[in-house]
Amino acid sequence: MKIRGAGHPALVTDAGDAGLFGPGSVTWRIHADPCMLVGGLRALMIQALNPRAMAAVADHSDFRSDPWGRLRRTAEYVTATTFGDTATAELAGARVRAIHDRISGLDRHTGLPYDANDPELLAWIHNVEVDSFLAAYQAYAGRLSPADADRYVAENVRVATLVGLAPEQVPQSVAELRASLDAAPMEASDAARRALPILVAPPSPGTVPGFRFFWSGLVVAAVAIMPDRARRAYGLGWCRAAEPPIRLSMWSFLRLANSTLPTAPAVAAAHARLSGASSIG
Repeated sequence: MKIRGAGHPALVTDAGDAGLFGPGSVTWRIHADPCMLVGGLRALMIQALNPRAMAAVADHSDFRSDPWGRLRRTAEYVTATTFGDTATAELAGARVRAIHDRISGLDRHTGLPYDANDPELLAWIHNVEVDSFLAAYQAYAGRLSPADADRYVAENVRVATLVGLAPEQVPQSVAELRASLDAAPMEASDAARRALPILVAPPSPGTVPGFRFFWSGLVVAAVAIMPDRARRAYGLGWCRAAEPPIRLSMWSFLRLANSTLPTAPAVAAAHARLSGASSIG
Protein backbone atom coordinates (compact mmCIF):
# COMPACT_ATOMS: atom_id res chain seq x y z
CA MET A 1 0.00 0.00 0.00
CA LYS A 2 1.34 3.45 -0.93
CA ILE A 3 0.18 6.94 -0.06
CA ARG A 4 0.90 9.78 -2.46
CA GLY A 5 -0.02 13.44 -2.54
CA ALA A 6 1.01 15.65 0.36
CA GLY A 7 -1.14 18.74 0.67
CA HIS A 8 -4.34 17.22 -0.68
CA PRO A 9 -6.49 14.19 0.10
CA ALA A 10 -4.13 11.24 0.02
CA LEU A 11 -4.45 8.65 -2.68
CA VAL A 12 -4.19 5.30 -1.01
CA THR A 13 -3.70 2.31 -3.26
CA ASP A 14 -4.50 -1.24 -2.42
CA ALA A 15 -4.43 -3.54 -5.43
CA GLY A 16 -7.71 -5.34 -5.84
CA ASP A 17 -9.69 -3.10 -3.47
CA ALA A 18 -12.59 -1.63 -5.45
CA GLY A 19 -13.40 0.90 -2.74
CA LEU A 20 -16.97 1.83 -1.93
CA PHE A 21 -18.35 1.07 -5.37
CA GLY A 22 -16.29 -0.57 -8.10
CA PRO A 23 -16.42 -0.59 -11.91
CA GLY A 24 -19.77 -2.37 -12.05
CA SER A 25 -21.51 0.35 -10.06
CA VAL A 26 -23.79 3.04 -11.40
CA THR A 27 -21.76 5.52 -9.35
CA TRP A 28 -18.62 4.85 -11.37
CA ARG A 29 -20.61 5.27 -14.59
CA ILE A 30 -22.03 8.63 -13.55
CA HIS A 31 -19.01 10.07 -11.74
CA ALA A 32 -16.63 9.29 -14.61
CA ASP A 33 -18.67 11.44 -16.98
CA PRO A 34 -17.91 15.14 -17.65
CA CYS A 35 -21.55 15.97 -16.89
CA MET A 36 -20.36 16.02 -13.27
CA LEU A 37 -19.23 19.61 -13.89
CA VAL A 38 -22.83 20.65 -14.46
CA GLY A 39 -24.10 18.51 -11.59
CA GLY A 40 -21.57 19.99 -9.20
CA LEU A 41 -22.58 23.56 -10.05
CA ARG A 42 -26.26 22.71 -9.65
CA ALA A 43 -25.56 21.13 -6.29
CA LEU A 44 -23.68 24.14 -4.96
CA MET A 45 -26.39 26.58 -6.01
CA ILE A 46 -29.18 24.52 -4.45
CA GLN A 47 -27.25 23.61 -1.30
CA ALA A 48 -26.87 27.33 -0.60
CA LEU A 49 -30.68 27.61 -0.37
CA ASN A 50 -30.60 26.15 3.13
CA PRO A 51 -29.80 29.30 5.16
CA ARG A 52 -28.10 27.44 8.02
CA ALA A 53 -25.96 25.40 5.65
CA MET A 54 -25.05 28.57 3.77
CA ALA A 55 -24.18 30.36 7.01
CA ALA A 56 -21.76 27.59 7.93
CA VAL A 57 -20.00 28.02 4.59
CA ALA A 58 -20.04 31.82 4.70
CA ASP A 59 -18.66 31.97 8.26
CA HIS A 60 -16.05 29.24 8.04
CA SER A 61 -14.97 28.94 4.40
CA ASP A 62 -12.59 30.88 2.18
CA PHE A 63 -14.75 30.41 -0.90
CA ARG A 64 -14.98 34.16 -1.52
CA SER A 65 -11.21 34.66 -1.60
CA ASP A 66 -10.37 31.27 -3.11
CA PRO A 67 -13.37 29.87 -5.01
CA TRP A 68 -11.20 27.55 -7.09
CA GLY A 69 -9.62 26.08 -3.98
CA ARG A 70 -13.07 25.36 -2.60
CA LEU A 71 -14.22 23.75 -5.86
CA ARG A 72 -11.01 21.74 -6.15
CA ARG A 73 -11.32 20.34 -2.64
CA THR A 74 -14.92 19.35 -3.26
CA ALA A 75 -13.96 17.62 -6.50
CA GLU A 76 -11.07 15.83 -4.77
CA TYR A 77 -13.43 14.54 -2.10
CA VAL A 78 -15.88 13.15 -4.65
CA THR A 79 -12.99 11.58 -6.57
CA ALA A 80 -11.45 10.03 -3.46
CA THR A 81 -14.71 8.54 -2.22
CA THR A 82 -15.70 7.29 -5.67
CA PHE A 83 -12.53 5.95 -7.24
CA GLY A 84 -10.17 5.52 -4.29
CA ASP A 85 -9.89 2.27 -2.41
CA THR A 86 -11.66 1.82 0.90
CA ALA A 87 -8.84 3.36 2.96
CA THR A 88 -8.80 6.44 0.72
CA ALA A 89 -12.55 6.93 1.05
CA GLU A 90 -12.50 6.48 4.81
CA LEU A 91 -9.58 8.89 5.17
CA ALA A 92 -11.42 11.51 3.12
CA GLY A 93 -14.49 11.08 5.31
CA ALA A 94 -12.43 11.35 8.50
CA ARG A 95 -10.92 14.63 7.29
CA VAL A 96 -14.35 16.07 6.56
CA ARG A 97 -15.61 15.04 10.00
CA ALA A 98 -12.57 16.69 11.63
CA ILE A 99 -13.34 19.93 9.80
CA HIS A 100 -17.02 19.73 10.73
CA ASP A 101 -16.11 19.38 14.40
CA ARG A 102 -14.86 22.98 14.31
CA ILE A 103 -17.86 24.50 12.53
CA SER A 104 -20.77 25.92 14.50
CA GLY A 105 -22.34 29.30 14.99
CA LEU A 106 -25.49 31.37 14.61
CA ASP A 107 -27.27 31.93 11.32
CA ARG A 108 -28.12 35.60 11.18
CA HIS A 109 -30.83 35.05 8.56
CA THR A 110 -32.99 32.68 10.62
CA GLY A 111 -31.63 33.47 14.07
CA LEU A 112 -31.07 29.72 14.55
CA PRO A 113 -27.83 27.97 15.51
CA TYR A 114 -26.01 25.77 13.04
CA ASP A 115 -23.60 22.91 13.53
CA ALA A 116 -21.86 21.17 10.65
CA ASN A 117 -22.46 17.81 12.35
CA ASP A 118 -26.22 18.37 12.45
CA PRO A 119 -27.74 15.31 10.72
CA GLU A 120 -30.36 17.52 9.07
CA LEU A 121 -27.71 19.69 7.41
CA LEU A 122 -25.52 16.71 6.49
CA ALA A 123 -28.49 14.96 4.89
CA TRP A 124 -29.41 18.14 2.98
CA ILE A 125 -25.93 18.43 1.48
CA HIS A 126 -25.85 14.73 0.63
CA ASN A 127 -29.32 14.62 -0.89
CA VAL A 128 -28.83 17.68 -3.08
CA GLU A 129 -25.50 16.35 -4.32
CA VAL A 130 -26.88 12.93 -5.23
CA ASP A 131 -29.94 14.47 -6.89
CA SER A 132 -27.79 16.93 -8.85
CA PHE A 133 -25.35 14.35 -10.19
CA LEU A 134 -28.27 12.14 -11.16
CA ALA A 135 -30.12 15.01 -12.86
CA ALA A 136 -27.03 16.10 -14.79
CA TYR A 137 -26.36 12.58 -16.05
CA GLN A 138 -29.94 12.06 -17.16
CA ALA A 139 -30.04 15.42 -18.95
CA TYR A 140 -26.57 15.57 -20.48
CA ALA A 141 -25.06 12.10 -20.61
CA GLY A 142 -27.33 9.13 -21.09
CA ARG A 143 -30.40 7.24 -20.09
CA LEU A 144 -30.70 5.40 -16.82
CA SER A 145 -33.30 2.77 -16.15
CA PRO A 146 -35.43 3.39 -13.06
CA ALA A 147 -33.65 0.44 -11.44
CA ASP A 148 -30.22 1.95 -12.13
CA ALA A 149 -31.32 5.34 -10.83
CA ASP A 150 -32.46 3.67 -7.62
CA ARG A 151 -29.16 1.78 -7.47
CA TYR A 152 -27.25 5.04 -7.69
CA VAL A 153 -29.14 6.55 -4.77
CA ALA A 154 -28.72 3.38 -2.71
CA GLU A 155 -25.02 3.05 -3.51
CA ASN A 156 -24.31 6.54 -2.23
CA VAL A 157 -25.71 5.80 1.20
CA ARG A 158 -22.17 4.54 1.87
CA VAL A 159 -20.78 8.02 1.22
CA ALA A 160 -23.28 9.53 3.66
CA THR A 161 -22.03 7.24 6.41
CA LEU A 162 -18.47 8.56 5.94
CA VAL A 163 -19.50 11.95 7.32
CA GLY A 164 -21.39 10.54 10.29
CA LEU A 165 -24.88 9.83 9.03
CA ALA A 166 -26.64 6.54 9.70
CA PRO A 167 -27.99 4.71 6.62
CA GLU A 168 -31.58 5.28 7.71
CA GLN A 169 -31.01 9.06 7.78
CA VAL A 170 -30.70 9.35 4.00
CA PRO A 171 -32.89 8.20 1.10
CA GLN A 172 -32.26 4.82 -0.47
CA SER A 173 -34.34 5.22 -3.64
CA VAL A 174 -35.21 7.96 -6.12
CA ALA A 175 -38.74 8.20 -4.73
CA GLU A 176 -37.41 8.70 -1.19
CA LEU A 177 -34.87 11.24 -2.45
CA ARG A 178 -37.45 13.32 -4.31
CA ALA A 179 -39.86 13.21 -1.39
CA SER A 180 -37.13 14.41 0.97
CA LEU A 181 -36.13 17.30 -1.28
CA ASP A 182 -39.74 18.27 -2.05
CA ALA A 183 -40.37 18.58 1.69
CA ALA A 184 -37.27 20.72 2.30
CA PRO A 185 -37.68 24.51 2.20
CA MET A 186 -35.49 26.51 -0.17
CA GLU A 187 -34.72 30.10 0.74
CA ALA A 188 -32.06 32.48 -0.53
CA SER A 189 -30.45 34.28 2.40
CA ASP A 190 -28.28 37.35 1.89
CA ALA A 191 -25.25 35.07 2.15
CA ALA A 192 -26.59 32.85 -0.64
CA ARG A 193 -27.30 35.85 -2.85
CA ARG A 194 -23.75 37.11 -2.31
CA ALA A 195 -22.35 33.68 -3.11
CA LEU A 196 -24.27 33.21 -6.35
CA PRO A 197 -22.24 35.71 -8.44
CA ILE A 198 -19.04 33.96 -7.35
CA LEU A 199 -20.36 30.70 -8.75
CA VAL A 200 -21.82 32.30 -11.87
CA ALA A 201 -18.74 34.37 -12.73
CA PRO A 202 -15.68 33.21 -10.76
CA PRO A 203 -12.30 34.77 -11.48
CA SER A 204 -10.60 33.15 -14.43
CA PRO A 205 -8.06 30.51 -13.29
CA GLY A 206 -5.10 32.04 -15.09
CA THR A 207 -5.11 32.66 -18.81
CA VAL A 208 -7.60 30.13 -20.15
CA PRO A 209 -8.84 30.88 -23.70
CA GLY A 210 -12.61 30.81 -23.90
CA PHE A 211 -13.03 30.30 -20.16
CA ARG A 212 -15.90 32.76 -19.74
CA PHE A 213 -17.85 31.25 -22.61
CA PHE A 214 -17.24 27.72 -21.33
CA TRP A 215 -18.20 28.53 -17.73
CA SER A 216 -21.30 30.46 -18.78
CA GLY A 217 -22.43 27.40 -20.70
CA LEU A 218 -22.03 25.22 -17.61
CA VAL A 219 -23.98 27.71 -15.48
CA VAL A 220 -26.86 27.91 -17.96
CA ALA A 221 -26.93 24.11 -18.21
CA ALA A 222 -27.03 23.84 -14.42
CA VAL A 223 -29.83 26.39 -14.06
CA ALA A 224 -31.79 24.56 -16.78
CA ILE A 225 -32.08 21.46 -14.60
CA MET A 226 -32.77 23.22 -11.30
CA PRO A 227 -36.23 22.91 -9.75
CA ASP A 228 -38.49 25.86 -10.51
CA ARG A 229 -38.67 26.82 -6.85
CA ALA A 230 -34.87 26.98 -6.62
CA ARG A 231 -34.77 29.40 -9.55
CA ARG A 232 -37.58 31.44 -7.96
CA ALA A 233 -35.71 31.59 -4.66
CA TYR A 234 -32.81 33.30 -6.44
CA GLY A 235 -35.13 35.45 -8.55
CA LEU A 236 -33.80 33.89 -11.75
CA GLY A 237 -36.05 34.38 -14.73
CA TRP A 238 -36.43 31.39 -17.01
CA CYS A 239 -37.91 30.61 -20.42
CA ARG A 240 -38.95 27.00 -20.81
CA ALA A 241 -38.65 27.28 -24.60
CA ALA A 242 -34.90 27.64 -24.09
CA GLU A 243 -34.52 24.26 -22.39
CA PRO A 244 -34.47 21.96 -25.47
CA PRO A 245 -31.67 23.84 -27.29
CA ILE A 246 -29.69 24.21 -24.05
CA ARG A 247 -29.96 20.49 -23.34
CA LEU A 248 -29.08 19.53 -26.90
CA SER A 249 -26.05 21.82 -27.13
CA MET A 250 -24.64 20.82 -23.72
CA TRP A 251 -25.34 17.14 -24.37
CA SER A 252 -23.48 17.39 -27.70
CA PHE A 253 -20.55 19.26 -26.15
CA LEU A 254 -20.15 16.85 -23.26
CA ARG A 255 -20.49 13.78 -25.49
CA LEU A 256 -17.72 15.19 -27.69
CA ALA A 257 -15.57 15.82 -24.63
CA ASN A 258 -16.27 12.34 -23.32
CA SER A 259 -15.19 10.72 -26.57
CA THR A 260 -12.11 12.84 -27.30
CA LEU A 261 -10.53 13.69 -23.96
CA PRO A 262 -8.29 11.13 -22.25
CA THR A 263 -9.65 9.13 -19.35
CA ALA A 264 -9.49 11.12 -16.12
CA PRO A 265 -6.37 10.17 -14.12
CA ALA A 266 -8.36 9.03 -11.09
CA VAL A 267 -10.51 6.74 -13.22
CA ALA A 268 -7.50 5.30 -15.04
CA ALA A 269 -5.69 4.79 -11.74
CA ALA A 270 -8.67 2.97 -10.26
CA HIS A 271 -8.86 0.58 -13.19
CA ALA A 272 -5.11 0.05 -13.02
CA ARG A 273 -5.32 -0.70 -9.31
CA LEU A 274 -8.00 -3.30 -9.88
CA SER A 275 -6.01 -4.92 -12.63
CA GLY A 276 -3.15 -5.47 -10.18
CA ALA A 277 -1.29 -2.14 -10.16
CA SER A 278 0.06 -1.08 -6.78
CA SER A 279 0.70 2.62 -7.31
CA ILE A 280 -1.06 5.69 -8.57
CA GLY A 281 0.86 7.80 -11.00
